[in-house]
Amino acid sequence: MQFSYRYYGNHPVASYFNSMDPEMYEGSAPKQQGPVAPPSIKDVGMSVPMGISAQNAAGVYSKIRMGAGAIEIGFPGKFHGNRNAMTPGMFGEDQRQAIKEIAKLNEVQLTTHSAYNIMGLMGRDERGNFSIESAAMDMEEIRAAVDFAADTAGGGSIVVHTGEFERPMTDMFLDDETGGKRINLGWQDAGHGMKRNMFRNGPSEIVEAQFKLLDDRDSRVFDQVQKSRKISYPVWKRAAKSGWGFDQDGNKTYIQGPQSDEEGRVIFEGDYVNYEGRKIKEQNTYDPVRGRVPEHDETGQRFKTELKHYNYFVKEAEEYNGWLKKNYQKVTGRDWSADDKDWFYLKRYPDEAYMQATLEAREGYARGWALQFSSGMNNQIEGLQKLRKAREFYEELSKNVPLDERWKIMKQDDSLWRVTGQLGGIITPELKDPLEMIDKAIKDAEARLEYDRLSGYSQEQDARDAAESKNHLITPIKRFEKVSAQLYAIAAVHAMRKSRDPNNPLMLTIENIFPERFGCHPTELKWVISKVREKMVDLLTEDRILYGDVQGVPTEGVPDEYGRNPYKVKGLSKEEAAQIAERHVRATFDTAHANMWRRYWVDIPGKSPEENETAFKQWYLGQVEDLLKNKMIGNVHLVDNLGKWDDHLAPGQGNAPIKEVMDLLKKYGYDKAITVEPGADASTDISDFHGLMKSWRYLGSPIYGVGFGAPRVPQTWGGVMYSYFGQTEPPQYVFGSYAPSNDWTLWTQVPLE
Repeated sequence: MQFSYRYYGNHPVASYFNSMDPEMYEGSAPKQQGPVAPPSIKDVGMSVPMGISAQNAAGVYSKIRMGAGAIEIGFPGKFHGNRNAMTPGMFGEDQRQAIKEIAKLNEVQLTTHSAYNIMGLMGRDERGNFSIESAAMDMEEIRAAVDFAADTAGGGSIVVHTGEFERPMTDMFLDDETGGKRINLGWQDAGHGMKRNMFRNGPSEIVEAQFKLLDDRDSRVFDQVQKSRKISYPVWKRAAKSGWGFDQDGNKTYIQGPQSDEEGRVIFEGDYVNYEGRKIKEQNTYDPVRGRVPEHDETGQRFKTELKHYNYFVKEAEEYNGWLKKNYQKVTGRDWSADDKDWFYLKRYPDEAYMQATLEAREGYARGWALQFSSGMNNQIEGLQKLRKAREFYEELSKNVPLDERWKIMKQDDSLWRVTGQLGGIITPELKDPLEMIDKAIKDAEARLEYDRLSGYSQEQDARDAAESKNHLITPIKRFEKVSAQLYAIAAVHAMRKSRDPNNPLMLTIENIFPERFGCHPTELKWVISKVREKMVDLLTEDRILYGDVQGVPTEGVPDEYGRNPYKVKGLSKEEAAQIAERHVRATFDTAHANMWRRYWVDIPGKSPEENETAFKQWYLGQVEDLLKNKMIGNVHLVDNLGKWDDHLAPGQGNAPIKEVMDLLKKYGYDKAITVEPGADASTDISDFHGLMKSWRYLGSPIYGVGFGAPRVPQTWGGVMYSYFGQTEPPQYVFGSYAPSNDWTLWTQVPLE
């Protein structure tokens, strides 16, 4: 709320006065609304990017002298820094000790921000591919930030960005861990059985959404699926109708044709059947050779195919996952459980089913040609062997029989004509010696055999490669859940080991970054935190982990993915480990990054701009409250923007619901760091520190004495920000050597005093 004051006709300003002088206002002093008291200056700190806002310990101290009671030391550089983009490795023992002493002496709370350009731990490179090696290097950079925080702050937050991979906003899917269904975060119930699209990256995304798929052997991007592109897919042969019979329990039911097939299996309408009408064994349903078969159109002598849209493969994936649950014992050797560590990796997503369909076509084509080339191999080998025996016979015969007599014998040898492929009795004029004809036949047979051999095994290889690629084709979320979450957890274990004060532990706080990337929707962020905590529990309690210390090499020469766990804490229970993970893995909630969802917000039809603004804020604040209820937030970046780009305005300068967020933080007892990132103010204002002062003013911090002014002149944030520090306002009087000579007078002849 704004208040004006009466003094020499000054215009109203949105500045706080000395709260002890309420008579300066036109009305009473403002009363705090809601459960939150105005924060003190010490409650809200500022970020200090090293190399940009400060160069060394002295630069950090300059922010403290200005009044910052909390500082987040950030590192714009990664791996090898420079003076404009520093890294933790550029600060040695002396600098770290100096920063530690400065903070301790001035009672300043320190937090740390790891390399700004780490966008999650998927290991994305400049070409858009992903690699575990790159992800591991990024993880080591985070561990370096943990070491810096341990040496300087001694505890608190170490911020790392999440933004793992691009995904469409119309199809932001997460699995409901309890019900087993997929939840689309981009849609909400609109009543009457309808759904409303909430976010969209461009008007066509709802029909042209694109999904990346990875090869889990090397994490590179395998291909991209586009929803609007249809693909040809077989029409699978199913039982079309049923007849009366008995099911496997002896109950009378409606089944097809004969009451059961040769193995006693009952066939129901819709079951997969082969060309003889017999039911496909359930465990073989998805086997490329013994599984379901496409319908055959006998009149057109063609197999039936249809163009299928992406939505078809949503149902195809659901059917496959249902089959996998029923046959989990046969596939894995274990009974199915939603908690099974392999379930998330073995289940199939629609984008995987879509791309696997194209690979199945390639696999089937290759298998067909491999069968064609290999089907006559035995006959060809047998014929070649007969030719070689015939040559031995005629070679021996040629020693004692004249040429003309040899031809007569050959003409009567029907078996020879069959194996050479020549018509009996027909002698080509080019052949003067029977051995020449046999040699030519042998050469032709060898060429045919070589062609079929090369073509056959290369097609078989192609089929196996297609099948292997199909088996290793994954959606990126699987790579995150299997590998990236563990890398985050390793960094969190490092933070746990480096912690010394149980009341101020080192925390890995994962920050929502840009809406276009996975992990940045608040519900995705909550999911990411949960998965990292789960992996940390595994690291602290399991005997074997992914990529652990491998114990020997199996006989086939392929190392096991799982090895001895070097992070295990002896005697620690799962429950204790879960409590530790909750302390050391949390979220950094960035108010401005969350506000960027405005850019993609789809207005509710029939609602006014004001009503849509209210609806967006309700969604925004509901997400914040959900994170707080689940004890996820361990750090807050208090930043503003206009809902489009990450402009880093000071709180109150944009349209993010900053004060409402502060209300929620107070409501849920939040007592961790709150940091302003005043990036824009360093460019468009006098200094980055002015962004912090704007924040103090906006949040209602009172200002007390800052010097002596004229009688009853109120001290305002405007005066502090643009006179006391910035010295941008003209002086109201001059004195001493700054005064002009007494000989100098105004044109009015009035002396200057």
